[in-house]
Amino acid sequence: MLERRANPIGRAATASVPRISLGGLRLAVLDIEQTANFMVDMVFPQRRADRPLYLTSANGEVLARCATEPMTGRLFRAADLINADGQPLVTVSRLNSSMPLPERVATTDLFHVVARKAEVAGLTFYMFGADETENAAAVANVQKMYPDLKIVGHSHGYLRGDALRAKVDEINRLAPDYLWVALGVPYEQAFVEDFTPHLSNVGVIKTSGGLFNFLSGSRARAPGWMQNMGLEWAWRIWLEPRRLFWRYLTTNPRALYLLFNKNSPGDQLPRG
Repeated sequence: MLERRANPIGRAATASVPRISLGGLRLAVLDIEQTANFMVDMVFPQRRADRPLYLTSANGEVLARCATEPMTGRLFRAADLINADGQPLVTVSRLNSSMPLPERVATTDLFHVVARKAEVAGLTFYMFGADETENAAAVANVQKMYPDLKIVGHSHGYLRGDALRAKVDEINRLAPDYLWVALGVPYEQAFVEDFTPHLSNVGVIKTSGGLFNFLSGSRARAPGWMQNMGLEWAWRIWLEPRRLFWRYLTTNPRALYLLFNKNSPGDQLPRG
């Protein structure tokens, strides 16, 4: 294991990342490769912050929920970096912004780019979330895809009380460079708020939504043409109509309103 040293620069570690205000959130103007490089630079060859950096992602549903759920909005605005995980966000930024988003940064794609770089650099992962079966299958598949990747531990996310606190202490002892937290919005963001003070040995916490379901193979990605047209939400409704139809019926119109009315041309900000 490479020796790590923490520098007390905290927020300053992300100050140089360009951001735009879109739909009410500050989004990083980075593509997938740049985001992965940023994540590596934050921990290698030494850690550049005195606490875990908190990275999360936003799509149309998230914009709508942040606008109507004060707690969700607060949790997202506390992030060090917010990526745009929704093609409509990219498209609107190209119409309205002087500094448009270069591409959609889907966590399901970002994970693989970071994994390949982590293999080379000897960086470590911990995978926390989903149920026990999904979590185990996801980890097994990742180990097959990236045999040299160091996964120092993993756990399902159905823990509460003392069991959860003990698991957090275990994660901190293992000191992974990257903690991937897949609990769903806003639970994974609340996890970051609640437990960051107890995870001082972790380099980066990345919230991950349904990532482990895709890694396990239990859920399929939308066809590429649907992703490129910003229709992945329609694919998801087709797969899970009972769970998602009403959610998207209520959040999509609100997200469109926010995208066209809550944005600014571009700026540089120290926080997401």
